[in-house]
Amino acid sequence: MLTKFKKIDFAIVIILFFLMGISIAVLYSATKDTQYEGYHLRMIAYYVVGFIAFIVFSFLDFRIFVKYAPYIYVFGVGLLVVVMFVGNTYHNATGWLTLPGGLSFQPAEFFKLLLIIFLAFLLIRKRKSQLLFWRDVVPLGLFTFIPFAAVMAQNDMGNALSYIVILAGMLWIGNIKYTHAFIAVAVFAGAAIGGISAYKAYHDEVYTFFEEIGREHWIERIDPWLVPEKATAKAIYHTKNAKLAIASGGMTGEGYMQGETVQSQRVPLTYSDSIFVVIAEEFGFIGSSVLLLLYFVLIHRLILTSLECRDRSGPYIIVGIVAMLLYQIFENIGMFIGLMPLTGITLPFISYGGTSLLINMASIGIAMSIRIHGNEGEDVPQITSARLKANKA
Repeated sequence: MLTKFKKIDFAIVIILFFLMGISIAVLYSATKDTQYEGYHLRMIAYYVVGFIAFIVFSFLDFRIFVKYAPYIYVFGVGLLVVVMFVGNTYHNATGWLTLPGGLSFQPAEFFKLLLIIFLAFLLIRKRKSQLLFWRDVVPLGLFTFIPFAAVMAQNDMGNALSYIVILAGMLWIGNIKYTHAFIAVAVFAGAAIGGISAYKAYHDEVYTFFEEIGREHWIERIDPWLVPEKATAKAIYHTKNAKLAIASGGMTGEGYMQGETVQSQRVPLTYSDSIFVVIAEEFGFIGSSVLLLLYFVLIHRLILTSLECRDRSGPYIIVGIVAMLLYQIFENIGMFIGLMPLTGITLPFISYGGTSLLINMASIGIAMSIRIHGNEGEDVPQITSARLKANKA
């Protein structure tokens, strides 16, 4: 146990404590004198549970999860199916299960980590130096599409898209052929450009279609991003006030608990999705940069761990975790500065939310387990020289 303890990357632990401090302080400012007052105390409790999960997963051998990955995947898909029928709805998404004690649990968040482990399980079984399209890429895509479709049916586009990003990152580290990667990028770019052009040209028809299928709120999230001149006052309210708050923060910010836009509650969901707006307004560009620097160092340390790992599954898992975190960071911040559409993605380790924090802490714990156990060698049969001669004979 002492040997394992010495292998812990304490730089990552320190970063997690810094992120915890930022989260609690900003949550206190965002929820003071509101109906959500006291959420910072709940976040402390969530962090206590999160650090316990981090420690447990750090000392468990991560290869246990890889070994039973197919069963883990089936279990996760089962949860996604169950929540479609008995789940609770929050902010137009039906994706929460109520646990004993009144706690809520979001399987779509939980499945991110399960998908990473399962894709790593599939990738280590490839037989060629590069991924073959029909034998490797297509099955990986199909296994990702199943949960993607289930979560889209729950009306949770933000988490569904994270599965695609995770797949893309793991295909890249899995050594996908450059031609296949180029074709995929070209198809995606063409579809995106064509889709955006069609959306702008046939906006009214698109709105009618989404209204008929009960997804008109998607239009309210996309319009401020693509066609703000056609967006309703309700649709543009969130992003408009968020941009004003970020701009008013300037270089050094308006001061802790002094953000005029945030403190007047003109920005919705400042305790969860919009928490970056609080940081930007109260601490300015410098405070936002410090947060991004912490994320950069965290991801840098994770990548270093993957480079030092001898077990084949370790780097795959870490790249999946990095892809998951980068997507959440880019999407959460980008949607408030006009780069991305508005979704319900939380800011990792900062936004209020028990499920999101627990999964992120468990993910870092598994990455730490890779650092501790990843150099013990793979649990696969070794070919001895005697067996090699026998095979040649």
